[in-house]
Amino acid sequence: MTFSHKFDPTSLREYDIRGIVGRTLKPEDAYAIGRTFGSMVAKNGGRTVAIGYDGRLSSPSLERALVDGAMAAGMEVLRVGCGPTPMLYFASAELKADGAVMVTGSHNPPDYNGFKMMLANKPFFGDQIRELGRLAAAGEVGPQKPGTTRDVDVKSAYVERLMKDWDGADRALRIVWDNGNSAAGEILSLLVKKLPGTHRVLNAEIDGSFPAHHPDPTVASNLQQLIAAVKEDDADLGIAFDGDADRIGVVDNTGAILWGDQLLVVLARDVLRDHPGATVIADIKASQVLFDEIGRAGGQPLMWKTGHSLIKTKMAETGSPLAGEMSGHIFFADKWYGFDDALYASVRLLGIVSRLTGPLSDVRLALPATISTPELRFDCADTRKFDVITEVAARLEKSGATVSRIDGVRVTTPDGWWLLRASNTQAVLVARAEGSTHEALDRLKAELASQLELSGIHAPDFSGENAGH
Repeated sequence: MTFSHKFDPTSLREYDIRGIVGRTLKPEDAYAIGRTFGSMVAKNGGRTVAIGYDGRLSSPSLERALVDGAMAAGMEVLRVGCGPTPMLYFASAELKADGAVMVTGSHNPPDYNGFKMMLANKPFFGDQIRELGRLAAAGEVGPQKPGTTRDVDVKSAYVERLMKDWDGADRALRIVWDNGNSAAGEILSLLVKKLPGTHRVLNAEIDGSFPAHHPDPTVASNLQQLIAAVKEDDADLGIAFDGDADRIGVVDNTGAILWGDQLLVVLARDVLRDHPGATVIADIKASQVLFDEIGRAGGQPLMWKTGHSLIKTKMAETGSPLAGEMSGHIFFADKWYGFDDALYASVRLLGIVSRLTGPLSDVRLALPATISTPELRFDCADTRKFDVITEVAARLEKSGATVSRIDGVRVTTPDGWWLLRASNTQAVLVARAEGSTHEALDRLKAELASQLELSGIHAPDFSGENAGH
């Protein structure tokens, strides 16, 4: 039986395959992913593929088609069921699977879904995803072979492993969790029964329609319910997850948001006590305060490209025990597996907070104050976005500016810094700026706007976007 399949070109992204269910992503796409990815696992000398899925309404049907495709490629499919993406990563590592695929729409709206993949327990992304698309279209997937499937329940083992690294003091914490109706619901309910302290879980039920709020904890409006509950309970902190629980959001005891780079300061100080001089990685969107604080704590700060697959790859290359992104992906290789896991990051954070002599807000308030924009996103055609970055960089370097080209353009001035990069997953440019004062930030934003205009891009109005950090 011959096989070939063409994906909607918009669905093959840099880090995953993703689309709108029923329009750019359908069960036949899921089958083709299983069939083609399975053949790639076989070519790599593998035989087993672990498969999991999140709580979205479309995930069960996509998972079934994915399993059928992988079995058609001769794979032994290990079905771990519904749960968070990190649980699938854990299953892949513990079961020594040759490949792994998670059906998840992550933090996207309810009508989206997608697939995150690993090959030999390493991220599967970029050229590998493009190759999967090419192989499927060309029908280069090898002969159809009968595979097998079996259900594997790893939930209890995963929770037990999460708890293994609990290192908190006797101080009993009061914690509010916002599951956000995410796929972590069942795991979180098991975890809070084992953790010490008092726990209140909001939106505990797994519900792919996300009735409470959008499943993205990096957007302040999505944290308002958690903030209110932390204040109401006089809690020590609040923790939120995205739709598949590989990203974390944190609120301190005052209800203030601890952004991704601030959270990484707290975690890095703790990890560096056991790993003095170690490399700690953060993406290029992070505050300069983070990189300075890593250095003060005795670590080697490394600024790297945005993207969870890129960060994980760089961690393995450098032997880094810890990394993080502004988007809330936190990666522990210290005692853990090196993948992004909001549940594991929560356990480690709670241990740290329990050992503090004061509240978490004291740590946040002791950090140098800066004024920053949130992440600013504006439309720019895929055919144009990378050229804009090249043009801006060339002009700035010619002018003698201090420029980093690690990922886009990051410009450092006496006022602070600003960043412009092209999204790897959407037809947008992404900008951010951070200054020491409101006036300094205004100058940085004006410089950013000027560079955009010189490349024929209308600068967005972000005059009112300043936020303390």
